[in-house]
Amino acid sequence: MLFLRPVRETDLPRLVALARATGGGLTTLPPNEEFLEERVDNSLRAFHPRVKRPGGEFYLFALEDGATGEVAGVSGIASRVGGFEPWYSYEIKHERFTHQPLKIDREIPTLHLKQEHRGPSEICSLFLRADRRRGGGGRLLSLARFLFIAAFRKRFTETIIAEMRGYIDQTGRSPFWEAVGRHFYSFDFYRADVLSGLGEKEFIADLNPRHPIYIPLLAPEVQAVIGRVHHDTEPALALLLAEGFRQKSEVDIFDAGPLLEAEVGNLRTIRQTRTARIRSAASPAPGAPDRLLANGILDFRACVGGVTEHDDGSVSIDADTAAALNVEAGDKLWFTPLR
Repeated sequence: MLFLRPVRETDLPRLVALARATGGGLTTLPPNEEFLEERVDNSLRAFHPRVKRPGGEFYLFALEDGATGEVAGVSGIASRVGGFEPWYSYEIKHERFTHQPLKIDREIPTLHLKQEHRGPSEICSLFLRADRRRGGGGRLLSLARFLFIAAFRKRFTETIIAEMRGYIDQTGRSPFWEAVGRHFYSFDFYRADVLSGLGEKEFIADLNPRHPIYIPLLAPEVQAVIGRVHHDTEPALALLLAEGFRQKSEVDIFDAGPLLEAEVGNLRTIRQTRTARIRSAASPAPGAPDRLLANGILDFRACVGGVTEHDDGSVSIDADTAAALNVEAGDKLWFTPLR
């Protein structure tokens, strides 16, 4: 059984291996051991009981195979973007050009560099090993984070965003980077992406274009990838749109991947989440529907399992599910439909 839990210090070698397998483009999970070690340390501190409000904490979760102990994937939540390290994006605005004698009235889309110093919460760092991308692991990895947010609402802002990985072609090139960023930086797309992930963002303010970029001046094939996701990210995009996210008029400054936004209280998983006491951790009734489950505590666990609801408001789950969640009879269970 796969289950989600907070990352541990002993996971570091597996995290490095996962980061190297991403192929680049995952800014918050660069393949740098020293940075990932600090990210693990930050995550361990984020789960401290004294945290009461969003202050830039970073929560990192590991998807573990209960049978083998292997880490099949990771996902994260930033309680707030910005702060000491500004958060950058391109905002898409429209500039109007009008000349009445020639009956010309046009709106031209432009890209404006935007800095965020006290932004919203963000879900990020989602990566699932290629050999695990069937069987619901990606859905668990993504949606279980919302159960954690539901259980600890005060730790997060009322608005949440998701920056999606942008389009990369079959040769590993980012068309948007080649058309824009390459002309301003002396290194390649992956170097810029890694530096940004490591928090070394001063170069962005110094080197990025200072004036708006008129989108129609870009080649048609470049315009076509603005707001388009990487092929591997398409399932994650569909999942988040179904949850209630909407696409903002902002894109990533390196690969032009889209930025999504939602109000936390409007997310499907959170709206449909319920809690109940566990009556039995032996076995649910035959045919009990699978739900997304969590224990709702800081030593967080989440998995998919069958649940039987009883007339008195209690629930039953099976022993394997109880073991994965580290719960027993009498404990509270958080659960929500998978779809």
